[in-house]
Amino acid sequence: MRTGTLLRVLRVGLTGGIGAGKSEVSRRLVARGVVLIDGDAIAREVVRPGTPGLAAIAREFGAGVLLPDGTLDRPKLGRIVFGDAGRLAALNAITHPLIGRRSQELFDSAPGDAIVVYDMPLLTEGNLASLHDVVIVVDVPVETQLERLVGSRGMTEADARARIAAQATREQRRAIADHVIDNSGSLEDLDAQVDAVWADLVKRAAARSAPG
Repeated sequence: MRTGTLLRVLRVGLTGGIGAGKSEVSRRLVARGVVLIDGDAIAREVVRPGTPGLAAIAREFGAGVLLPDGTLDRPKLGRIVFGDAGRLAALNAITHPLIGRRSQELFDSAPGDAIVVYDMPLLTEGNLASLHDVVIVVDVPVETQLERLVGSRGMTEADARARIAAQATREQRRAIADHVIDNSGSLEDLDAQVDAVWADLVKRAAARSAPG
C-alpha cells in the first residue's frame, strides 16, 4: 500500500544501456536538486557478505563465484550469466525482489515534495515504465557503448557485446521515454539537455502539488 508521501513525490525513472553514461546525467540532476536512488548501488548492497542475497547466489551458482574475502566476484558471475538467458533469469529471480524491496524503502523515506530519480539500468527489461511519472532514457550508439566498455572499463569486446545484447535495444528504450538524452556529444551538450529536462521536471512537480 502506498504511503501519502509516495503519492506526492514525482517519480522519475532514469535508464540507458550499459556505457551510455547514466551516472553523468544523474550527477547533474542531483546538483539541480533531485533525490537519487541508485539502482547499481542497491544491487551491490543486497549481495554484500552476510546477506541472504549473497548466500542465495552462492547456492545457485556455486562458491566459485565468491572471492577469497567472501565478496561476490562480479566479473566472473557476469561471464556466467550474460549470454545465457536461463542463468541470467536465475540470478534475476534472486536479486530483483531484494532490490525492489530496498528501492521501495528509499522511495517511502523521500520528502513529500521531492523529485525522486531512480537510476534503474533494467527499467525497460522489467517493464517498469508505468511505475514512474516520467522516464528519461540516456542514449548513445552501440559503437560508443563498445568504445567506453573496452576503453574505460577494461572489458574484452566479446564481454562488452554480450552485456549489450543482454539488455533491451535502443529502440525499445526510446519507445518508453518521455525524454531522450543523447550522451554521445560534449559535456556542454549534455548540460544543455539536462537543463531542459530539469525545467520539465520542476514544472511537472509544481503541477502535482498545486491545489485542485
